[in-house]
Amino acid sequence: MTSVEDSPSPIEDTRRRQLVEVTIDSLAELGYVGTTLAQIAARAGVSPGLVAHYFGDKDGLLDAAFRALARRVGNQVRARLRQVSTPRGRIQAVIDANLAPEEFEQRTGTAWLAFWGQVLQVESLKRVQSVYQQRTLSNLRGSLKKLVPPDEAQRLASMIAAMIDGVWLRAALSGWREADSESARALLTAFVDGRLSPTPPVEDDTGGATGGATGGAGRGRSSPGAGERFASINPATGEVLGYVTVDGGAQVNAAVRAANKAQAGWGAMTGTERARVLRRAAEILRSRNQDLAELETRDTGKPIQETRVVDVASGADCFEYFAGLAQSLAGEHIDLGAQAFGYTRREPLGVVAGIGAWNYPLQIACWKAAPALACGNAMIFKPAELTPFTAVKLQEILLEAGAPPGVFQVVQGFADTGRLLTRHPGIRKVSLTGEVGTGKAVMSDAAQSLKNVTLELGGKSPLIVFGDAKLDNAVAGALLANFYSSGQVCSNGTRVFVHRSIKAAFLERLVKRVNAMRIGDPMNPETQVGALVSEQHMHKVLYYIDRGRAEGARVLTGGMRVTTGGLERGYFVAPTVFDDCRDDMTIVREEIFGPVMSVLEFEDEQEVIERANATEFGLAAGVFTNDLTRAHRVIARLQAGTCWINQYNVTPIELPFGGVKLSGLGRENGRAAIEHYTQLKSVYVAMGDVDAPY
Repeated sequence: MTSVEDSPSPIEDTRRRQLVEVTIDSLAELGYVGTTLAQIAARAGVSPGLVAHYFGDKDGLLDAAFRALARRVGNQVRARLRQVSTPRGRIQAVIDANLAPEEFEQRTGTAWLAFWGQVLQVESLKRVQSVYQQRTLSNLRGSLKKLVPPDEAQRLASMIAAMIDGVWLRAALSGWREADSESARALLTAFVDGRLSPTPPVEDDTGGATGGATGGAGRGRSSPGAGERFASINPATGEVLGYVTVDGGAQVNAAVRAANKAQAGWGAMTGTERARVLRRAAEILRSRNQDLAELETRDTGKPIQETRVVDVASGADCFEYFAGLAQSLAGEHIDLGAQAFGYTRREPLGVVAGIGAWNYPLQIACWKAAPALACGNAMIFKPAELTPFTAVKLQEILLEAGAPPGVFQVVQGFADTGRLLTRHPGIRKVSLTGEVGTGKAVMSDAAQSLKNVTLELGGKSPLIVFGDAKLDNAVAGALLANFYSSGQVCSNGTRVFVHRSIKAAFLERLVKRVNAMRIGDPMNPETQVGALVSEQHMHKVLYYIDRGRAEGARVLTGGMRVTTGGLERGYFVAPTVFDDCRDDMTIVREEIFGPVMSVLEFEDEQEVIERANATEFGLAAGVFTNDLTRAHRVIARLQAGTCWINQYNVTPIELPFGGVKLSGLGRENGRAAIEHYTQLKSVYVAMGDVDAPY
């Protein structure tokens, strides 16, 4: 595991980056004037001479910090640009990267503000600012020239850049009260759409016509509009796997009409008839395991040793399980005495929608489709835009298995396409796997037509290792809880609480096993750690690692991007273990969704339960101990929907899966899923005459 930089040495590079992060912290708290070399050295726990050795003087240190902030935005711009292919999409990528939520975060925003106040007085800062602005203008001009005449492109690029700076500055000066990232992006998007929509198409370099902007402001649209194409990237190589066309209102409406037509017949079939189709789908999935696993690996960056054992197989298990339940769906008989009885009917909802996540694309599609179809519904499924391909294969497999056309359909796109589903009056339920903000938006949209919702959202789950635990098992559980799928698992136990009496031994064995993990080409069966899903996500994970260092956590292993061994074009991050963590650290509080483990020490049961529950999330939790009485006692008090005793991240299809608090609503898998894809009808049957009082 090696760092990105060949020079300076990895240790020196880590120290420099740590000092830069501490400088940003100081700027956010004390401002430009209050930030000194001595003050930075004291915060970082090093000598002022060492700071001077790396940066020379205060101006050199602040110049490096300013460059780090600008580089972070530049990385986000490049990552977003790689995901879009249209001029309008590229313009939006620049807007969204510059006005991203992290740029409105108090710490980052206040540091930016401190720099802007000194740009005119400090020549080195002026140079950094000039380069930053010129790159922004260049990115905007290049795309605008595809949409408007060159002179207008120049003027409009300058206006957009000025508005980006202006709306951000206004928010900063108001203490972030007058604007946030979402409203700022929406404002800029509406402005650009307003300026572009009246313009006629202009000729592109190939002589073809390029249209103007599409769609409205939405919520700060950064994606291609309906009918436009976007690229799907292999995260291990950076190469384009293929292009996908965005579905808009016309396509979603057509899908709902087809689903309604198909559901009428599908829902009228017996459970046994539907079960035959689902069992056949499971058989086809298993027969094509290798091909589907390879496609999933190329689309997600996960190792083939994972996808061919888990991703496809678990989807097939899901269809087989719900095929069995389809045959046993029933209501109940209620005895109401000699003159009447009642019964209930368990009926399908009708047309339902599924919205998937990018970490387990095929598995999630199966987890949503199998119970929905078993209960007699039709489903319209939107996969994540980063991983669009295997859901289409599932649609083909279901048709081949005998499902009527329209019973399972795939629509492609970004958030705008998802909102067409969540807001559609003809859709009766939405099942989402995603992050908390998206879940709240889906729930708000669904409320307008009182749709049912199932939300499987994020987590920051605790894994508790008591002093009597079998140490090797606990270490193995921590590895599964943090580094499977490169750490991109919503239920991961990233807060690892280890009893003080065994912490040293636990860490020794843990680090040894982490260092032995093989990072490499995901298509190599020997590879154990693959790529993160996108360049943008990789930079997010690296940002959190830098924050961990800056806040005082100690990296025991990893903590860097991996670019050796032919991996320089991919998005690889070494499995990272932090020690000396505190509960108030950013890496301990916020979901990172990458290969980053935070180890914390505890002394007694009551203490660790309180600390484990001190989070807004509640998806999962794990306990390792040889005392099963204590295990059950602790699990009963942990605020989590899915728990493990002496194991972690094993999710058999027979067991319901889901969270509490901000981690979601409802359950997937097990018999509990049936409750979320059916509705009960109560029927009263009179056995005698009607006695009316009038």
